[in-house]
Order: sequence, then C-alpha cells, then structure tokens
Amino acid sequence: MVLKIVDSHFHMWDPAVQNLPWLDSSSPVAKKFGIENLEAEYAKYPDVEFVGGVYVEIDEADPLQEDKLLYENKSPKILAKMLRSRVSPYMRVPVHATGIREPLHTDQAPKGRCLEPEFIEGIKALAARDLPFEVVNRGPEIGDIYKAFAQVPEERIIIDHLGNVPNLDPEYKDALTKLSKLPNAYIKISGDNPVDPDVVKFVRDTFGPKKCLWSSNYPVVLMNNTFEAHFELVRGIFGDDEDFFMNNTVRAYGIKL
Repeated sequence: MVLKIVDSHFHMWDPAVQNLPWLDSSSPVAKKFGIENLEAEYAKYPDVEFVGGVYVEIDEADPLQEDKLLYENKSPKILAKMLRSRVSPYMRVPVHATGIREPLHTDQAPKGRCLEPEFIEGIKALAARDLPFEVVNRGPEIGDIYKAFAQVPEERIIIDHLGNVPNLDPEYKDALTKLSKLPNAYIKISGDNPVDPDVVKFVRDTFGPKKCLWSSNYPVVLMNNTFEAHFELVRGIFGDDEDFFMNNTVRAYGIKL
C-alpha cells in the first residue's frame, strides 16, 4: 500500500539571489534548494507518494522578492503558501498567500509581541477572512502563544516544530495541553534539531489524531539531521496514518486536491 504524503512545512531558497541574514555561509544548507530536491528525498521510498506540500516563508531580507519568486514558481507540488507579513488589522497580505506567518522566534521579535493589541486585532482580521496563521515562537514563550490565541479561538493556527519546547517541563506541558483544546489549533511534528521522541509522543497523545501534521522542515532539517532519520523516526511513532501524513494538513490549510 502506498502512503500518500502532503508535507506541511518545507522551504526553498537560493542564496545566490536571495539575502537570508540568518543563514551562515558555512552552514550545510547554504546553497540552493528547490522543490525538486524535496521530491528526490521522497523518491527514495518506493512505498511513498509525495502529493505536494506547504511552502513556508524563509525570513528573507526582502519579502517582496520572496513573494515574486514564489509566484513565478509554477510547480504543481506547491499546494499552499504561508507568506510573511507583520500582523495588524491593516497588514498587507500577498494575493497568492494561503495564510500568514510573522516570525516570533527571531531576535527582532520583542518578547510578548503576540500579546500586543495590534497583533490580536490582526489575528481577528485573519479569522474574519478565513486565513490561517502559522505560529513560530521561542519555546519559553509558548504560554504567551496560548494567551494570545485563546482570545481568538475561531482563528485556524498551525504551530510549528512542536511549539519549539525544549523539554516536557510542567509549564510547557500545561501550555501545550491548553493549546490542544483550542478548536482550530494544529501542530507540526518537526524541529530544527532531531525531535525528542518523548515530546513527539506527548504532543500526539495531547492533540489527538486529527490535529497533528507531518512536517519535514526541509531543508532546515539538514542542518543537524538527515531527512531520512527524521522521516523514519516519526513514521515509526505514527505508522502509516494517512490523516497524519496528508488529510490533517489538507484540512488545516484548506487545500483542494
């Protein structure tokens, strides 16, 4: 039986034409990556069909250039596009965006940014237009993420990288448990480093079978791991669950196959 996959989180970039301030020139991923590279990773598995995936913004210095390059990329494997904007009730939203991500995990994001009135009003504006928000936060601020989105429970949120929590300390478990109870909250099973199986299993059991999404986080996953190691570890925990590997992502992003 073939496992169909919709990858909820991948990136593409070309440092030769894009300015990525966070990308160290000595990094193993400081080179061009396109959708064809991700297709090649999945092609290693004869029992897997890579249906496509969700492109997530790359925090480029010039987001308008990123938007243009993505618009010009006509690959049918790009099923949804989460692009960058500063959240507010008057934010700019690219016309080809599926939804918005504002990086909350960078040095430029002040602590408590997600609790600012402007941010909350912006999330309400996204909810009114049925546009999802991609959550990428510093792990210790996962409690603030709950406080923010509990104010707008109607908004669809997709939490990146297991909430970036470093461990299962009680405060992190409490925040993740509260987030799991929001009616429109989903969470991705991925990270910048090899994922902790204990955190993965806690999130799986807490969010349940309809709210967890497979995420390769390609090519960032290659900074400290391999695609194969991440995929096989997670597949070993979830099995060939088509909801996890495809259907939940399709629902979270409103993808039409």
